[in-house]
Amino acid sequence: MTEESFVSALDFNPYLPVDWLIALVAICALITLFSLWRRGRGTLLRGALMALLILMLANPVLLTEKRKFLDDIALIVLDETNSQKIGQRGETALAAFEELKTKLEAIENLKVETMTVRNKTTSLIGEEDGTHAFANRGEALRNISPGRVAATIFITDGQIHDVPDGAEIHENEGPLHFLLTGDPNEKDRVLRVVKAPAFGIVDQPLQLVVSVEDFGLEEPVEMAAVSVNLDGEPIAAGLARVGDELTLELTLTHGGANFVEIKVDPLDGELTEKNNSAYITINGIRDRLQVLLVSGEPHMGERGWRNILKSDPSVDLVHFTILRPPEKQDGTPITELSLIPFPIRDLFEKKLNDFDLIIFDRYRRRGVLPSSYLHNIANYVKNGGALLEAAGPAFATPLSLYQTPLSEVLPARPTGYVFTEGYIPTVSAIGKRHPVTGLLKAKADADKDWGRWFRMIESEALGGETLMTGPSQQPLLILERSGDGRVAQLLSDHAWLWGRGFEGGGPQSELLRRISHWLMKEPELEEEQLKGTIAGNLLKITRRSLDTAPATVTVTDPDGNTTQLVLSEGEDGAQSGSVPIQTSGLHSLDDGIRKSLIAVGALNPKELHEIRATTEKIAAAAKKTDGGIRWIKTEGIPDFRRTRPDNRQSADYWFGLRANENYEITGYNRQAMLPPLLALFLALSFLCIGWWREGR
Repeated sequence: MTEESFVSALDFNPYLPVDWLIALVAICALITLFSLWRRGRGTLLRGALMALLILMLANPVLLTEKRKFLDDIALIVLDETNSQKIGQRGETALAAFEELKTKLEAIENLKVETMTVRNKTTSLIGEEDGTHAFANRGEALRNISPGRVAATIFITDGQIHDVPDGAEIHENEGPLHFLLTGDPNEKDRVLRVVKAPAFGIVDQPLQLVVSVEDFGLEEPVEMAAVSVNLDGEPIAAGLARVGDELTLELTLTHGGANFVEIKVDPLDGELTEKNNSAYITINGIRDRLQVLLVSGEPHMGERGWRNILKSDPSVDLVHFTILRPPEKQDGTPITELSLIPFPIRDLFEKKLNDFDLIIFDRYRRRGVLPSSYLHNIANYVKNGGALLEAAGPAFATPLSLYQTPLSEVLPARPTGYVFTEGYIPTVSAIGKRHPVTGLLKAKADADKDWGRWFRMIESEALGGETLMTGPSQQPLLILERSGDGRVAQLLSDHAWLWGRGFEGGGPQSELLRRISHWLMKEPELEEEQLKGTIAGNLLKITRRSLDTAPATVTVTDPDGNTTQLVLSEGEDGAQSGSVPIQTSGLHSLDDGIRKSLIAVGALNPKELHEIRATTEKIAAAAKKTDGGIRWIKTEGIPDFRRTRPDNRQSADYWFGLRANENYEITGYNRQAMLPPLLALFLALSFLCIGWWREGR
């Protein structure tokens, strides 16, 4: 900054009011004119003396300002978004940034400001908006007067997604210059997702629409090989015609997040393979879970099961209660019975595989279900079905379901003894780590005991995991995987006491709901889980397992970089840890046994849709402000000249830096043009000359 003084204005500070001064001027002018008309001697001397007196009364003042000239500002915008990480662009941009900054800092009366544009990596919803270089520039210039901006210089590949329209570009903010990384003759293949559903119904086909486009090829390619992976496993492959849309069909296999990866074979020598893949997250939902509830006899807990299952809008419940077993013969005519026959053939033979869960509630062998149908149920479980037995006292008798073909899949064998004393159900050590029982709470005050139950069928656990125990640490709740299916046994029919609030009650609804949904393979209730969540700029990893050994998870980001993370044990039996997020995209997690995927930010960011360096998006902005565009690799960094605002701002070999000559007024001086002593001397001189002239 330099400081100089400039004469800015001539001002008057009269000793008399302006009206009086004007009247005095008029009187003096009339006297002078009258004296001239009468040809009086000394008229000019008298007129000069009156003019001098009037000038003394007007008191002319010369104003002098002290100005501090402000440095102009050159803003350098460095693009470090994902497209700048391709090839050598990042190194080229950093080298150009350092050279440009050194050049500009050597110019007098010029201040250099810098800023960096990066992609956000924690956005979870929607697609990233790409490179917002102009929005970031606006933030940087918010507190700077546009009149001080010498120029804005972008170091970028030209892929800027918020370039304003011509009418929105303000020329008073200086020229916009662009230094481009990359090569103008790059070739690239891009896979685009044209249409993809956000959710799909499990086990029902859905469609995706993609397209393959090639850029920069002298000889176009007609076909390209496309493959599809679901949760990391290949499911389909085919050929796509380049430039046309391709419809792909796939079927989701489970509820929750399903990660679909679509790949196309790369071109020889193409710019990058990052945009040869597209990732889609599809939320799998089940279309109306079918549940069959068979109650062996009416009892207090029957309505509890029914209410819990009916309260779930995603469950279609078929419920039968056996009120009249075959051995009951009381002579009542069939025509007077209001009951309907039990459709056992339809349920247990024709439509058995349509059900997602079968529940036997206090069922006992009474000749209603033949052994062949129970054998069908055992095969149904082994082939992927789900079975829940809520045992009653009959389980300890010869009428037990364990005395049927279902013994092949039931994890507990009755001893023949029934506990009938009060006890508080307890979550076992392994149950505290299982999602079904690990987070159960009786009420807000977790330290309070649950209410007592008064019956439990003593059994020997032959397999599975015992999550809850009763008296003498005997198994109360057992979960087991049998073949491809799942089985649960609740060895008591007193869960309804919790629902009634007996002795404070307990989490009856939550427990039964969790058991049912675990049986129906709800992902959130799997005992072996490995998942990631986003917490700010951290990727938080949670591992839930029945194994207590500490785990090490390998985190692989979309660029192929790996991080080894040792998880720490938490209070709820889950192990957790976190790593900083370096880039957006699909991250894979691997603990040596399980693998999982987590989407960070946008899976298909706009930043990678068009990745070739180009002048198309920025040409209009440069032309509107008379800015320049140069390719760094082939043309290098240009020279820089200080230019006047109304002159040309760029040429083939130089970029202009507008010299705005802005200044601040730091002070001013007022200096009288007719000092009092000089005025008195002149007045006396005129009087003396007049007297001398009159005396001749």
